[in-house]
Amino acid sequence: MTLILDQSDWDELEQQTPVTRPNHLVLDKFEELTGVPTCLGRGYSRSMELVSGVWLNFNDCEYHQDFIAQTPAHNHSIQISIFPSGWLDCSIHPKLGGARSYFSGSGISPGYTETYQSGQQFTCVDVQIEPDVLDSFLTNDGQQRSDLVRQLFKGEDWKVAFYPTVTPAIRAIAQQMWDVPYHGELKRLYLQAKVMELLVIYLDLITENQTQTRICPGLRLETVARLHHAKEILETRLENPPSILELAQQVGVSDRTLQRGFRAVFQTTVVGYLKQQRLKQAERLLRQGNYTVAEVANLSGYGHLGHFAAAFRRQFGVTPSQCLAGNKLSLS
Repeated sequence: MTLILDQSDWDELEQQTPVTRPNHLVLDKFEELTGVPTCLGRGYSRSMELVSGVWLNFNDCEYHQDFIAQTPAHNHSIQISIFPSGWLDCSIHPKLGGARSYFSGSGISPGYTETYQSGQQFTCVDVQIEPDVLDSFLTNDGQQRSDLVRQLFKGEDWKVAFYPTVTPAIRAIAQQMWDVPYHGELKRLYLQAKVMELLVIYLDLITENQTQTRICPGLRLETVARLHHAKEILETRLENPPSILELAQQVGVSDRTLQRGFRAVFQTTVVGYLKQQRLKQAERLLRQGNYTVAEVANLSGYGHLGHFAAAFRRQFGVTPSQCLAGNKLSLS
């Protein structure tokens, strides 16, 4: 049975949870430890305010109960989240974890649900920065900020989120923060420096994406970010994709903007992109050799074997049977 918890349920459970410090964990005075409610699993959350307006959290949990946590719409700060292990399944974002991290601007976050499954080891390094603090870091002698950096400050408007790929440098910094070699004020100073290092990397990553917006001048930068979100959702729901209307509602654009924007940014339609990704998945499954052609066609959403074979040949230059037999594809 899956439990459904709202914010007040979670707060009540957390208050009733005894806090047990793991033997290997050394806490300083500026750190606070909370436990995972015993009815859900085991583990802890370690939080600290590094400087005024900058928080750092480490989560290490293992759940033995499926549950859904509901969060209402709320004011949102700048946030960076990296997931060394486990996955976060959030209703308004693509599945987070592995090579996909999370970088959000400030503004208003819509309400959402997070789904957690039993048996999962979940770890997260999470940074939150008040927008006025980041604004003070970026204040200079009048040099104009990039449009994408300005998107991080939405005030009373909906926030903008990005999902940068976790680079080796990002992964290394997250591990260094987790295994910080200092204590006391040296630890605090070290972690401050690592947070700033992460922030620079993430700002650089989203600024690089400006090249994606120059080829579609008719679209706002925020709309382009929402289109990339839509693409990520399709990639994580190939077997059960949302309708165009549902997808548009999830990312906060009209269905007309979604379809027009997909053509402008990705040079294909929503349906065309979904077909491309399903065929790529089919190619991977055939090369693994664990399924028949008919099974792969069905898994890829094709009810007619002949239609699947024709689409596969157009995409890769060989038939599904040849791919299953190990023939080299003419296109990658």
